[in-house]
Amino acid sequence: MIIKVRLIPTAGRNEVISRIGSVLRVKIKNKKVDDEPANAMMKTFLADFFNVKESSIIIVKGNKGKEKTVEVRDKSEEELRQIMDSIP
Repeated sequence: MIIKVRLIPTAGRNEVISRIGSVLRVKIKNKKVDDEPANAMMKTFLADFFNVKESSIIIVKGNKGKEKTVEVRDKSEEELRQIMDSIP
């Protein structure tokens, strides 16, 4: 499943704060959102969030931006849609 993710830097904790249409808004505990540490942190968080391996999270587009296109593998489209639908 392809998901659009918008990263928001925060001093707090990593969390999904909302979903606007098909765009997932994710806060990450990092000052920058457009570098490799931010991408690694996002991949780790999304792997936990979707309950898949970290290698199942692939950044398709947006490595150097705050808006990223991410592919989530190793889980059915229906399971991922249920998780997405549970986000307010």
